[in-house]
Amino acid sequence: MKVFKFGGASVNTIERIQNLAPIMNHWANEKIVVIVSAMGKTTNALEKVVDAFFAGKKEEALLLFEQVKQQHLTTSKYLLVTNYLACEAQLKDFFTEVEWLLHDKPVRDYDYYYDQVVCAGELFSTTIVSAYLNEVGANNKWLDIRDIFRTDDDFRDATIDWEFTKQKVNEVVLPELKHYNIVLTQGFIGATDENESTTLGREGSDYTAAVFANMLNADSLTIWKDVESVMNADPKQFSDAISIPELNYNEVIEMAYYGAQVIHPKTIKPLQNKNIPLYVKCFSNPSLPGTIIHNKPVHHLPPIIVLKEKQVMIEMNSRDFSFIGEQHVGHLYHLFEKLHIKPNLTQNGAISFLSVLDNWPEKIEKLAFEASAFLDVQVKKGLSLLTIRHYNKEIVETLTMGKLILLRQQTPETVQFLLG
Repeated sequence: MKVFKFGGASVNTIERIQNLAPIMNHWANEKIVVIVSAMGKTTNALEKVVDAFFAGKKEEALLLFEQVKQQHLTTSKYLLVTNYLACEAQLKDFFTEVEWLLHDKPVRDYDYYYDQVVCAGELFSTTIVSAYLNEVGANNKWLDIRDIFRTDDDFRDATIDWEFTKQKVNEVVLPELKHYNIVLTQGFIGATDENESTTLGREGSDYTAAVFANMLNADSLTIWKDVESVMNADPKQFSDAISIPELNYNEVIEMAYYGAQVIHPKTIKPLQNKNIPLYVKCFSNPSLPGTIIHNKPVHHLPPIIVLKEKQVMIEMNSRDFSFIGEQHVGHLYHLFEKLHIKPNLTQNGAISFLSVLDNWPEKIEKLAFEASAFLDVQVKKGLSLLTIRHYNKEIVETLTMGKLILLRQQTPETVQFLLG
């Protein structure tokens, strides 16, 4: 039993979807659960639909959604022959789900509508990929993961109900694997007990795959990406990034904590609990060795670089020059929890508290407003957060040369710079 996860880049063109067939045929005798993300930039496009809808611009939202619809219909037309009509009918059912909502007016929070619309991307992509694989002989069973993954109603960052979900995996997924070698479903999404769609946070498809691997006691999880392996930096940001052939769970958790986008922060724990190895492989060249992630010690790692752009620093100062004490800090962390904000870096001074956050405008505005009730608040946007693990003097000097350093934090293993 294996679990495969294909990211959005691996299904964002007709040629790349076609490339899935030889990969699946290579493991034709294996039982495989396949998780597929939304195609390419679909999630971003659907986010724009939600923004327009929530702003009361119904016609703009419908027009933006029409573009998403046509992109998927065009892909299926060029990709499919015998299965096209069935695929089109299934896609139209999902289109109707979204359009029904867009014709209404928003009466609930933004995050609720975000999940109802954005979840459609995974439903569209898996419908097309499943139809194509069936057409070329890689017979599979498509499943709607919203019938399997039960979550709470913390929209945009939902938590899985493990007991209920494990029961559904046993009742729904395992029986299908007796009839099909491939079960294909979505990542990133789930549903509440009231059948409202939820999402598990950005990059949550990796986590979905890890949950399946855990619940199915899989031999391994393979994440297929558009890079040859896990790299020591994002190759789109650093042209001299190098491959890392081997990592352990703890190092990957640290990388994820600091914002590396290769592996989702929640992905490792379900694998670590059952000692399931994780492979990161290149979908365009499956013969490359990729990276294996396991529970064994790994030594002599290169500097690992994480650069997060579009960061916001919120500086909060006491109004009467009194110390920022436990009461103030406790109140601030209560606000973080209430607003579902996870700081990327914090620093507590005598009369100030600094927090560095991803740029979520609606949440930052609420945080600044509520904190201003008891502290002076200043917000600075457009910053970058540079993290270097296993750093040395040369790499620090190279990456910070000519940059305005607003904040520095350092441990023996890791150094972080907030750059202006």
